[in-house]
Amino acid sequence: MVDTNSGSFKGFARAARDTRNNWVTMMFVTKYRFNCFLKQSHIDTCTQAFHELEAFGFKFDELGFAGNHTHFLVDVPKRYSVQIAEIMLKSRSAQRMFAAHPGFRKRYPRGSFWSGYEHHESTGMKDFDASKAYILDQQRHHGVVVVDDRQKTLGVFTAEPDTASPQRA
Repeated sequence: MVDTNSGSFKGFARAARDTRNNWVTMMFVTKYRFNCFLKQSHIDTCTQAFHELEAFGFKFDELGFAGNHTHFLVDVPKRYSVQIAEIMLKSRSAQRMFAAHPGFRKRYPRGSFWSGYEHHESTGMKDFDASKAYILDQQRHHGVVVVDDRQKTLGVFTAEPDTASPQRA
């Protein structure tokens, strides 16, 4: 069993009100650098998977997708190391991608969606805005065009009066 507390044995109340800066800029690359993030539905699935981890104390600011990789800002809770946080983020998002898009099993038959490469760096309050701007500019920076393939909801249709059949009085 893995001990997930922050090393403090005085209680978990301190970890809940921890005000230290734990923001990390991360980048994950897809396995074999396949361009899996060219459809908006794939981006939405991955984003939702990341946000599911907010129940464990993670906080997300900006997420940027650029074809074969993603950059994002995450506030990692103190009880998790960056390595454990990376494992949690990659495994949850891979599970959701394979569940929502079964065609990915053909491309990744062994079940590894993310490559072993990752990049993370601590983001202080000084360079927070610069990191945020870089993340938001990913599609332009890499020249990627994302296709919006999500299901559109149509407005309510009102039936027009039937003019072809004779009216009965």
